[in-house]
Amino acid sequence: MSRRMTRLLRSSSAFVQATRPPQAWDRPRSRTCAARRKGAAGIVRVVTADIPTPYEDLLRDVLATGVHKSDRTGTGTTSVFGRQIRFDLADGFPLVTTKRVHMKSIVYELLWFLRGESNVGWLQQNGVTIWDEWADAEGELGPVYGIRRDPDSRRLIVSAWNPADIPDMALAPCHALFQFYVADGKLSCQLYQRSADMFLGVPFNIASYALLTLMIAQQTGLEPGEFVWTGGDCHVYDNHREQVQEQLSREPYPYPTLRFARKPASIFDYTYDDIVVEGYQHHPAIRAAVAV
Repeated sequence: MSRRMTRLLRSSSAFVQATRPPQAWDRPRSRTCAARRKGAAGIVRVVTADIPTPYEDLLRDVLATGVHKSDRTGTGTTSVFGRQIRFDLADGFPLVTTKRVHMKSIVYELLWFLRGESNVGWLQQNGVTIWDEWADAEGELGPVYGIRRDPDSRRLIVSAWNPADIPDMALAPCHALFQFYVADGKLSCQLYQRSADMFLGVPFNIASYALLTLMIAQQTGLEPGEFVWTGGDCHVYDNHREQVQEQLSREPYPYPTLRFARKPASIFDYTYDDIVVEGYQHHPAIRAAVAV
């Protein structure tokens, strides 16, 4: 998101303080016993009674039904097209548990995005060194104002895809568009991701946009609804297949909970310490090379 767009949002009256106090948006679920079965292409499937695993199920789908494709990086991928997974944000915060996901990087990346920064120096100062695909994108958070003014609008859309800017970008935005939706006092968000690195990128993307949805819900006095992730080219890189197989052999844990330590004056005033994730039980991290 550009500095110009950030200034535009700061000058609006959208972010008046809501009266509802901060709260945790979660409903812990019980952990159940799991059985391991081998499915198509020898993919290990962990079967649980009541722990949803939409992300892991999509990983299995890619490995079982995907086609081999070349790609910009020259690495090679197994790819499927047009998939969707859903998360009820009242059921917990969708942070993947079958491997450790670095929540600090997710939080600082989102705060960096909201600051309108295009230089990674601020991220590095806070100990975050991940590559950020938003660095040169023209983002727009106009829907935050529209949610208050006209919650039934069908135009609560943010688009980062500006064709005129694509040639000058280090990486064209993978998160091309997201849309908010208000119904029954609940705020939902749908992200369209044109290109989805299923192993390394998507767990970050899911958590980041779920967090953004919860932040905006708090600022607008709404309850959390769903986060809907929609992917275009959903792929597993050839050099990530072994890591994916290892991840899919693990038993999932219930999602953690997320709460806010306070309610800032606006969405631009959140700090890292305002965002508290509790009960994050996870398997160890799995290292993999980034395809660039």
